[in-house]
Amino acid sequence: MTERYLSVTEVAQLLGISTAAASAYRLPEPDATIGRTQGWKRQTVETWNAARPGRGVGGGRARSRS
Repeated sequence: MTERYLSVTEVAQLLGISTAAASAYRLPEPDATIGRTQGWKRQTVETWNAARPGRGVGGGRARSRS
C-alpha cells in the first residue's frame, strides 16, 4: 500500500488557514522529506493541532483599565 503524505498546502486546507499562514507555523517534524519537500501524515497534523494552545494563550498586551 502506498503511504500518503500532506503537503504544506494540504496541511493549510486541513487546518482551514492560508498556505502562507501554515508556512509561518511551527509545524511538527515532517514524516517524510524528499529533497526540500516535506510531507506529513494526516494523523501527525491532527494530533499536533489538537495539542496546540488555544487562541490568546500567552496573554498578549495588557488591557487598559479605563
